[in-house]
Amino acid sequence: MRPVLLLVWLWSLAPTAMNIKVAPAVPDPPSAPSLAHCPKTCGDVSISYPFGVGPGCFRQGFDLICDTTTKPPKLFLGNTTTQVISLFPSGTVLASIMYTIPMVPGVGTYNLSWESPGRNLNIATYNYLAFLGCGIGVYLYHPDTGDLVGHCTVKCASMASMLLVTEGGGICNGMGCCTVTFPVPFRGFRVTIVKNNETVPQPFANITIKAFLSFRPYIFSIADLLSDKINASTVGASSAAYLSTVITDNPNCAKARSDDKTRYACGSSNCENVANGGYYCTCSGSSDDGNPYILDDCKQEYNHTLKMNCSRSCGSTNIPFPFGFEPGCYATRRFQLNCASNRTLIGRPPVKYEVTNISLDDGLLYVNKLSEFEDANMNYLSIYYGGSGYFGQQLVYGLDKSDLSEEFGVWRWSAANLTCENAKNDSAYACRSANSECIGVTHGKLYIGYRCKCSPGFEGNPYVQNGCTDIDECLIPNNCNGACYNLKGSFRCCPHATSFDPVGKQCTPDKRQNLILGVSTGIGSGFGVLALALGVIILVRRLKRGAQRKIRRAFFRKNKGLLLEQLISSTSESVTHSTRIFSLEELEKATNDFDPTRVLGHGGHGTVYKGILSDQRVVAIKKSKMVEQSEIDQFVNEVSILSQIIHRNVVKLFGCCLESEVPLLVYEFISNGTLHDLLHGDPGTKCLLTWDDRIRVALEAAGALAYLHSSAAMPIFHRDVKSANILLDENFTTKVSDFGASRSISIDQTHVVTIVQGTFGYLDPEYYYTGQLTEKSDVYSFGVILAELLTRKKPIFLNSLGEQQNLCHYFLGRLKDETVMDIIDSQVVEEASQSEIDEIASVAAMCLRTRGGQRPKMKEVELRLQLLRARRLPARTHKQELRRDGNTKPLLSTPVKPRSTSVAMAKNVELGIVADNPPSRTLTRCYSMEEEMAASSEFPR
Repeated sequence: MRPVLLLVWLWSLAPTAMNIKVAPAVPDPPSAPSLAHCPKTCGDVSISYPFGVGPGCFRQGFDLICDTTTKPPKLFLGNTTTQVISLFPSGTVLASIMYTIPMVPGVGTYNLSWESPGRNLNIATYNYLAFLGCGIGVYLYHPDTGDLVGHCTVKCASMASMLLVTEGGGICNGMGCCTVTFPVPFRGFRVTIVKNNETVPQPFANITIKAFLSFRPYIFSIADLLSDKINASTVGASSAAYLSTVITDNPNCAKARSDDKTRYACGSSNCENVANGGYYCTCSGSSDDGNPYILDDCKQEYNHTLKMNCSRSCGSTNIPFPFGFEPGCYATRRFQLNCASNRTLIGRPPVKYEVTNISLDDGLLYVNKLSEFEDANMNYLSIYYGGSGYFGQQLVYGLDKSDLSEEFGVWRWSAANLTCENAKNDSAYACRSANSECIGVTHGKLYIGYRCKCSPGFEGNPYVQNGCTDIDECLIPNNCNGACYNLKGSFRCCPHATSFDPVGKQCTPDKRQNLILGVSTGIGSGFGVLALALGVIILVRRLKRGAQRKIRRAFFRKNKGLLLEQLISSTSESVTHSTRIFSLEELEKATNDFDPTRVLGHGGHGTVYKGILSDQRVVAIKKSKMVEQSEIDQFVNEVSILSQIIHRNVVKLFGCCLESEVPLLVYEFISNGTLHDLLHGDPGTKCLLTWDDRIRVALEAAGALAYLHSSAAMPIFHRDVKSANILLDENFTTKVSDFGASRSISIDQTHVVTIVQGTFGYLDPEYYYTGQLTEKSDVYSFGVILAELLTRKKPIFLNSLGEQQNLCHYFLGRLKDETVMDIIDSQVVEEASQSEIDEIASVAAMCLRTRGGQRPKMKEVELRLQLLRARRLPARTHKQELRRDGNTKPLLSTPVKPRSTSVAMAKNVELGIVADNPPSRTLTRCYSMEEEMAASSEFPR
């Protein structure tokens, strides 16, 4: 059976390596100067002996090849396709070993194998082999004995079942993926893959088998399973494994020392036996940051004598001793840093960190992790670094997982892995300043080593001679309330009438000032009692005001003040420049603390006050008696709707107050009551509204509703159109009010489903039965108002038999029977022509159609009323001239200012051009604000 070709690491093409003739290796172990000419890096990988590139740079069997034809260059083990990702100074290798095995029809068995050149690398037990495939069995054999040491099986189900595996965290559990671990360290491995006799569902049939060696858990992905190849773009750092260096030319340390000392790899470093044969070298004690395979590299003395002109900064980072950049500027090599592009780096492979800050007082390094490989296997790193490793134990927190290429953390570090007691007897004791002390560094129960710190009262660098200097506490602001005397390591603060005794180093009383002190104490006590009494009074008042503010703030939140603030602020500034949230204090001042003499009227739900704001505007302030949560929601809705509307025929809301138990609304002052009051106030008297006024009021109300439906930024459905919500100011100009039940919708919507709200007699029957609010619901309610204007009857009225009658049904029935003139208001019959009455009745009938789709839009209603008024204006002007000639009196009890009309104006109206402004009339105020606001509160929503 033909062996399957082996593909390695992330690229599918094997590197084209140059054939280099290997020269005889240098004597072992070499010295650092003898390796000075050797390449130190290949791409991003640092190279350390016994590995090396080129003649005389490696121990026999540890040669590497740097492929410079790729960008960046890649490093490989000898002439193999095993890529080296990182090299540790101790000889540990991070490498990539990957396989891609296409399924061949008719072939049921596939074999894989791997071993390092010279069999000088051990696969540690925390590494494992992962296999991606379907319907296969995997068998791992010992590379030397051929014994079966592990196996696993991979199955595949339907796509839905496989997706559940990834949703469960992607654990490699035999569904699409399985793993085989190494019971003991191996020098290599042999694997046989057997295709099982089972049916594999689509699309997983005949997929390519992938395998890789890894030290970290693999997160299963269906994309990896279906891919024809596997590389770092699919499995990332999971495809890398740690391999430990083994010197195999002798079976153990003793044999190596005795047989051939010139080939002994450890020299002056420690030698450790390997269980499956061979040995490896380590540094010992506090010098384990050197290379044990280089002669005397482990022996590093602590440097107390610094050379001159050492660089102490890199970019914005200050680098204090024992850290440094150049030789002679750091204590030992473990404290050596690198400065590259104004960034301070710890260049110790296999990872690189950027140092952003160094704290001597706390013994902390603030770092950013820049390596592509995050070194998630912290267990292995702790073994490698050890208790006195590069920076001792690491405490990493605050990781920012949003950027996996950079991690943020804090490391604890120590000067050496010694106790303070042992360190003080060592010539390499790091705490060099006279005013310093030794502190043990621990992480939980684990002892890391010791560090130095300046004694209390001193500051500076404890690691250099005379580095800790005295702190002058007297220069610290507000550190002493009296006379301050600085001492070495401390200070004394002497209060007034005392002086400092330098012998006793304490403050002593001044006898000459005792009498003055006594008199001053007595006088001070008297004033103190007085001040205490005044303070208590002021405190009580402040507490009361504070409690008031808390109560008002609580009411503000309860009344949804934060929501209203957001709604008002989010609306364009041009709309809401005059809409504001008043404080309770402002409205109390405007109403003279809600003086009863300012009351305009009482309604079923509250009281209306007349107020004068600080800018002299006269306003009406509505204060409810009781507010349910649903009414607060309507209140918020009304404020948000009114704050978005600018129209001359919509009542203007100046703002609101939310700091009382019930919300307060501040409106413009409207003096002539409501249309409901004028039509239905006293049935035995003549209405103040003439036929012309009724047409104009209907036109202005229709224009306001058409604006809400068609011209507002967001279409608005009023939902409670009725005569009680149409106000008239001093010029009898129409003002549509009460938007508590209104709804705004997006432009692309035609309706909104809501809880049915409205007033009986005006309520759209289609909306009542379906719950779907449309603009045609307002059209229906407006039709009822037109019927009111014609008949001067309430929407629900009592007929001659004393029974309740619905005006809509009554009006439409009369139209059908052609007896509608019998119920038309006598004043309308007197002032209007038959054609005008028929026109208004026709518009009302169209608005009152049962099906909303058959009703006209408010824009169409407005246009019909504009045309009627345009035809009416010339005739009315002619009648007024006749009355003046014949000394007849006008219909209204007060003079009416003449209006300018012309045929051209009437034509403009017919063409859709806006008509002339409504008439300005001088009228005595016939309805007070009291009656208007009280009536508004009496009509339910």
